[in-house]
Amino acid sequence: MTLGLFHSLITLMKYTADTSNQLPEITFWLMGSLNRATYSDVISMLVPFGACFLIMLYIGNKINILSLGEEEAKSLGVNTRALRAVIIVTATVLTSYSISITGTIGWVGLVVPHLVRMLVGPNYKYLIPGSILIGGSYLLLMDDLCRSLLTVELPLGIATSLIGIPFIISLMRRKGTAW
Repeated sequence: MTLGLFHSLITLMKYTADTSNQLPEITFWLMGSLNRATYSDVISMLVPFGACFLIMLYIGNKINILSLGEEEAKSLGVNTRALRAVIIVTATVLTSYSISITGTIGWVGLVVPHLVRMLVGPNYKYLIPGSILIGGSYLLLMDDLCRSLLTVELPLGIATSLIGIPFIISLMRRKGTAW
């Protein structure tokens, strides 16, 4: 229901936008791309990204405990409400900063953690930094491919969706098998 509401609001913005300037900007932002990111954008992200990264590394062991289940985590002394709030706020800050610069580049947050989990296992102390490193490398590789394979630049969000959707479908088919 909320997805429909926000989709309607985006469509309304596109409908009322100036067709020569604003509409192409909105459309390309919705497709996602790294071509508008500048060094000043990267520098402005260093402090919030660094703080959120350190927080996530610090709570990595507690996330491992939380993955056992809420009752087990509570019995081991983890304040699950506070931990969930920290995780949600940290993820929201990271996501909002990224999207404000690059637009919506989908499926990276679904595909990369699953790949990293296959490589390093389920321990969040390794999964979080591994996801950051491999996710960044994946985005750079996809951006290079999007810029060089065709005569026109394919938006990054489209390319990551074209890879991400079949990957997730294949994971869903293997649901009963181990990593």
